[in-house]
Amino acid sequence: MDLLQLERSTTKKVTLRLIPFLFLCFVIAILDRVNIGFAALQMNEDLGFSNAVFGFGAGIFFFGYFLLEVPGSAAMTKIGARKWISRIMVSWGLLAVLMAFVETPWQFYSARFLLGVAEASFYPCMVHYLSGFYQSKHHAKAIAGFMLAIPGANALGAPLSTFLLGVDWLHLAGWQWLFIMEAIPAVILGIIAFFYLDDKIEEVKWLNKDEKKWLIDITTKESLEKQKVKHYTFMQALKDRDVLILSLGYFCWMVGYYGINMFLPTISKGLSETANISTQNMGWILGLMYVCAMVTMILVGNHSDKKNERRWHVAACLTTSAVAMIISSYVADINIFIAFVFLTIALCGAFGAYSPFWAIPPSFLTGAAAGGAIALINSIGNLGGFFGPYIVGYIKDLTGSFSTSMIFLGASMIIGSTIIVFLVKQSGKALSTNNEKNLKKSS
Repeated sequence: MDLLQLERSTTKKVTLRLIPFLFLCFVIAILDRVNIGFAALQMNEDLGFSNAVFGFGAGIFFFGYFLLEVPGSAAMTKIGARKWISRIMVSWGLLAVLMAFVETPWQFYSARFLLGVAEASFYPCMVHYLSGFYQSKHHAKAIAGFMLAIPGANALGAPLSTFLLGVDWLHLAGWQWLFIMEAIPAVILGIIAFFYLDDKIEEVKWLNKDEKKWLIDITTKESLEKQKVKHYTFMQALKDRDVLILSLGYFCWMVGYYGINMFLPTISKGLSETANISTQNMGWILGLMYVCAMVTMILVGNHSDKKNERRWHVAACLTTSAVAMIISSYVADINIFIAFVFLTIALCGAFGAYSPFWAIPPSFLTGAAAGGAIALINSIGNLGGFFGPYIVGYIKDLTGSFSTSMIFLGASMIIGSTIIVFLVKQSGKALSTNNEKNLKKSS
């Protein structure tokens, strides 16, 4: 078997083994994170929560996430991804069930905060884990395949959640069953993950001897090449200028992303009532919108890998999302169909940027440093998940409209795209300079 055939067969086996399972795990994680948006359609009225209370509770999840993200990533590198992923999923599944029994705003805030603490480091753990089993040139496609779970969870969750809202059993409301039924799979998958995953390539039994040797050799070689560019320890990576600025860009992006994502069911309900669309049918419409976002993620990830370019792919997606988001709020009074079309474009742009963005950190950092950088970027960036929903809820209560909120969210995403473009440009110059210095030293 020649090297090309060996590469293809090994990559195919890795993909079939890891991507479907990690995809399913991440689907449940995202579902338990964002199903609050659908629960709000009943929960807010039942418990007397205002839009501001809901926005604060939906967003405080990310403070718990922020506090434990980096420490959790450090623990993962010592304990091993298999045990850490299992621990995260079981603990967050159990805490997600508690969401069904909140009654006051402070109980709501506490449950959401603890859920963020439990889930912290899950995403960077997944990204770092995958980067250890793939060549750099396949990173964006691998991440895209795994991250399809984000729109995938919403595509599945929209019709499922609206269906569960109609359940009335054992004196529990539909929104309570929504939390319970969507949390149980996390516990089950967490237990399975402990036995299914392998921490290192050397430990796997599903690759033959030649495939395992080739994968170890190629990933080791690439790791050594990256160390010539930036050889950082875990803590040094957290202080890197490029990592910090990338975190800021991701923060601005997440303000817009979560601002629209958490309130999309509420916004869509208002639009659907105008067109006399039932809640269940609205769920199917939202599901279709997220399917379009999934397709966009695949196309953007593949094109980014083909061109070996990241920053402009991210910027184009975020700018498109921002413009479409703003337009959607102003055409809603003119034509509901057009408003949903622009909301779909906004979602496609927001999701399409994911795979090229997360292919950036492993391109200049490696090992524990890459894990730490990914964790820091994700934790700081996801604080935007607090500010976005809270500001949207506050402005909605203040003005009675989502239009002003959309302008704010769109502006935040455009700022984020600008920061990311200039970050990667600076980083690219730094990489070229360091490479030139290394070549001169070696000669």
